Amino acid sequence: MLACLRLEGSWSLQLDEGTKGLQLPFEETIQLPGTTSYAKKGTRNDSVHLNHLTDEYAFEGFAWFSREIDIPDELHGQVCLLYLERTRVTTVWIDDQEIGTQNSLSAPHVYDLTPYIRRGKQQITIRVDNTNYPTKGGHLTSPDTQTNWNGITGRIELQFYHETHLQGVKLFPHVSERSVTIQTQIAGSMAGMQLKVSAESFNVDRPHIVSEQVFIVDAANLTVQYALGDEAHLWDAECPALYKVTLSLYDMAGNVLDTYEAAFGLREFAAAGDKFTINGRVTFLRGKHDGLLFPLTGYAPTTVEEWLRILGIAQSYGINHYRFHTCCPPEAAFTAADMLGIYMEPELPFWGTVTDEGDERHTEQEQQYLIHEGFAMLDAYGNHPSFVMMSLGNELWGSKDKLNHILKGYKTYDNRHLYTQGSNNFQFVPDILEEEEFYCGVRFDRDRLFRGSYAMCDAPLGHIQTDRPSTMKDYDTAIIPPSVEHPAGSALEGGLIQIQYGTEARTVQAEHTTGELVPHIPVVSHEIGQFASYPNFKEIQKYTGSLKARNFEVFQQRLADKGMAHLAEAFFRNSGQLAVACYKEELEAAFRTRRLAGFQLLDLQDFSGQGTALVGVLDAFMDSKGFITPEEWRTFCNDAVLLGRFPKYQYTAGESFEARIELAYYRSEPLSSATLHWELSDGDHVLAAGRAVVMMDGASGVNHIADIETMLPDVNAMTKVSLSLRIKGTDIFKRYDLWLYPREIVSVEPVEFHLAREWTRDTEDRLARGENVVLIPNLNRLAHSIEGLYCTDFWCYPMFRSISESMNKPVPVGTMGLLIDNEHPSLARFLSATHSTYPWWSIVSSSRSIILDEAPRGLSPIVQTIDNFERNHKLGLLWECKVLQGKLLVCTVDDERIEGTPEGKQFLASIYSYAASEAFQPNITLSTDEVGGLFVQNQL
Repeated sequence: MLACLRLEGSWSLQLDEGTKGLQLPFEETIQLPGTTSYAKKGTRNDSVHLNHLTDEYAFEGFAWFSREIDIPDELHGQVCLLYLERTRVTTVWIDDQEIGTQNSLSAPHVYDLTPYIRRGKQQITIRVDNTNYPTKGGHLTSPDTQTNWNGITGRIELQFYHETHLQGVKLFPHVSERSVTIQTQIAGSMAGMQLKVSAESFNVDRPHIVSEQVFIVDAANLTVQYALGDEAHLWDAECPALYKVTLSLYDMAGNVLDTYEAAFGLREFAAAGDKFTINGRVTFLRGKHDGLLFPLTGYAPTTVEEWLRILGIAQSYGINHYRFHTCCPPEAAFTAADMLGIYMEPELPFWGTVTDEGDERHTEQEQQYLIHEGFAMLDAYGNHPSFVMMSLGNELWGSKDKLNHILKGYKTYDNRHLYTQGSNNFQFVPDILEEEEFYCGVRFDRDRLFRGSYAMCDAPLGHIQTDRPSTMKDYDTAIIPPSVEHPAGSALEGGLIQIQYGTEARTVQAEHTTGELVPHIPVVSHEIGQFASYPNFKEIQKYTGSLKARNFEVFQQRLADKGMAHLAEAFFRNSGQLAVACYKEELEAAFRTRRLAGFQLLDLQDFSGQGTALVGVLDAFMDSKGFITPEEWRTFCNDAVLLGRFPKYQYTAGESFEARIELAYYRSEPLSSATLHWELSDGDHVLAAGRAVVMMDGASGVNHIADIETMLPDVNAMTKVSLSLRIKGTDIFKRYDLWLYPREIVSVEPVEFHLAREWTRDTEDRLARGENVVLIPNLNRLAHSIEGLYCTDFWCYPMFRSISESMNKPVPVGTMGLLIDNEHPSLARFLSATHSTYPWWSIVSSSRSIILDEAPRGLSPIVQTIDNFERNHKLGLLWECKVLQGKLLVCTVDDERIEGTPEGKQFLASIYSYAASEAFQPNITLSTDEVGGLFVQNQL
C-alpha cells in the first residue's frame, strides 16, 4: 500500500426510514465509525421488549452518510480502494456516479474507486440499508444479540496502491517443514518484478529473525515457499508465538511498489481419529458460545484492545475456544485471539434449511449468497492462526448432499481450517457427512445423549436434571455404543417430526435411518450448560449505552407486585450458587469422557435475548456476578483437571469411601515424578489423608492416576466433609463437598406433636386445642403447586414454556433452586447453606412446593423454592404459622420416600425435633380460613 486516507470522523447523515431515496440537504451529522442508534439519531424508541434488551434508538431503513474527500496530487492516478470494515448492505456514490452495491455481513466491503477519483475535492456518499438482506443474518442482525443496527462500525479508509501491487495474499503453514507457502496475485505488470520475504517473531522471549529470501515473479498467480528454519517457534494456545511476515514487491530498478505485512503463526490444527491435535499434540477444546452481544454499543467492537479484554476474561476462566453462533467476528477478534492463543470457529450467518435446486422451498439467491459469504470469510480472515474451524450454520435442516457439496468446496479452496456441516444439525436424527472433519451436536439418537441438560421439548432430559448426584457419569458409551454390531432398536423412522427451531417450534421432514451412528471424527458437545440464575436488578444501571434493560425493569416490578422485592438479591445469589454446581458437574462429565474432543459452553456470560437467558457466571458485560472466582472455575475447566469419581455425595458413618482419581491432562510439559496428595477433612480435623505417585504414559487425555479407599469415621451429627485433591508443585487442585451422617439417626416420634396428612376438621380442632401440628400432605392432592426439581431452569422459562405449549409437550418446571433460612431452628439438625446443596436433592426431587401467592405477605417460608422471573410465585416447601391456639409446620415432601435415604432421615428428624420443642415459635398468625384456603384449592 502506498498510502491510506482515514475517513473516520464527522459525516453528514440523513435517515430514510421509508427507503424513499436521498433528500437533500442532509439534516444531521454523525461520528463514524458507529451506528445511528449509538449516536442517538432518529426517534426515541419507547417500546418495552421482554424477550431481549431494547434498542433505545432502533432504526430500520436507509441511512445516508456523506462527506467530502480531498485527493492530494501525489496520489492521483493511483489505484484507489474504499475499505468499509463492518457494515450492512452498502451502495456507494462518488459525486453523482453510483459505484456499486455490496452486502457481506461478515467481511469488509471493498470498492474500486480508481476510475472515479480525480485530484482535489469530491463528495463520497454511502447508503447503508439494514432491511434488504439476502438472508436473515443469524446473530449478526438479531435483536437478541447485537441488534439490527445501521451504520459502519469499523475502519473507513481510502487505500492507495501502485498500479502493480499484491492481492489476495494467503499464508499456508507447514509445521513439519518449518515453512510457509505464500500465495499471492500480482496486479499490473510483472516484468522484472521480485518478491522479497522476511519474517521475525515479536511476542516470544527468544526472538527469531528469519533471513530474507528473494523470489522472481514469473506468473500473475505466484506461489513460493519460505523456509523459517528448524528453530522456528510454533503457535498454540499454550505458547501463541507470532511472526511478522513482510512481503515487498520490487521492480527491476529496486523501487518498492508494494508492501504487505501480516501476523503469522506456524501451526497445524488437525483431526486425528476422534481427537483434535495442535502441532501433533492432542488438545481438548474448552469452548464458549458467542453471539456478539455487546450491550453498551449494540455492535461488536473492532479494536484489538477491546477483544483482548473480552477474550482475556474468558481465558481466565479456562476457555481456549470460541464458537460464534451464526456470525463471524471482526478482524480485531482474530488478531486478539492470535495473540492470546484462542481457537476460533466462525459460522455462516444462517439458521434454517439448506435445499437442493429441485426443492420447492429453494431460494437460489440466498444459498449462493451464503456460500459466497463463506468464501469471503476465508479470504478476509484465513491467514489468522487462531481461525482453525468453520461451521455452515446453526441447527440446519435440508439436503445433506448440498451441505456436503458446500463443505467440499470450502475444503478444496482453503485447507487451513477444519469444517463441519453445522452445529447440532438435524437434531433428533443426526448424521455425519462424508466431507465434514468434526461433528458438533448433543445426541446420536434420541437416547444417546452427550451433554447434561436439555429443554423439556427436547426430552429426554440430561443426567444433571434427572439423576441422583454422583461423579460417575461420562458419555463414552453414548458416543461409541458398547456393541455397534448389534444395533437393535436403533432405527429412526422417517417422516414429519416436531423440533425446536430457534425460539419456536417447527415440523420438519426426517429421513429414515438404520443402525447405530458411530462417529469416526472428533465430537464436540454443543451448547452445554444453559443453567439459569435469577436476574440481578442492580445490573440495570449498567445499561448506559444503546441498549436498555427494560425487560429487567419489568421483571423487577413483577417481583415487587408479589411482595418479594426484598428477596431479589437473595434469589440472585442463591440461584447462582446452584447454577455453578450444575456447571461444575456438566464440565466434569465432559472432561471425564475419553471419546469427547471438546465442548462449547452456553454460556460463560449471560445471553440477553431469546426470552432473557441469564445463564452465565458473568453478566452480559463479561463482568463477574460474584458467584465464583476464575481460579475456582479453572479447577474444573482448564488444560489440567483432577477428577474424583465416586458414586454418591451422601455417606453414613462407618461406610467405606472409595474414589477413582483421574486427571484430564492436555499440557505440553509431561508430569514426571508428580505426587497426588489427598485429604478428607471436616474443616477443623483431617479425617483421612494419603498420597500417590502419579503414573502417566505422557500422552494427553484422561489418565487414571490413583485410587482412594478409607473407612469413614463415626460422627454424632450431620457433617460436611471436604475431599481435597492436589498435585504437589503445580496449580492442579480440586475440592468436593461430601456429607456424613450418624450411623443411627434418632427421630422424635409424633407424640408431642400431631402428624397430619391433610387439612381437615380434625386438624383445625387440634390447633384450636393448642397442639403442635406437622402437616405433610399427600403430594398427589396438591394441585396448586409446582413439581420439585433440584436442577435450576434450563436457558429461560418464558422461551421454552412457549415452545413446549406450541408442541403440546410438558412445560418446564421452571424453578431455580432453594432459598433456605439455614439458621432457623427447624434445620438445627440438618446442616445447610442458604442455597441448594446435594443433601437437598432427594428431598426436592420428592416434593412439591405450594404456591403461596394468596397467603399473607408476611408469611416467609423457611425453605422457599425460587421461581423464575416470569411467574414469580412465592413457593413454600417448608413453612410455619400460628393458627388459633396451636402451631402449624407444613412440609410438602414425600416423607415415606425420603426416609429411605440418610439425608431424608436427617431432615425429617430435624423438623420433628423442632415441632416437639419449645423453639417452635412461628412469627406469623394465619386464620383457619387463610390456611384452609391454601389447601382447599390444592385438593383435587
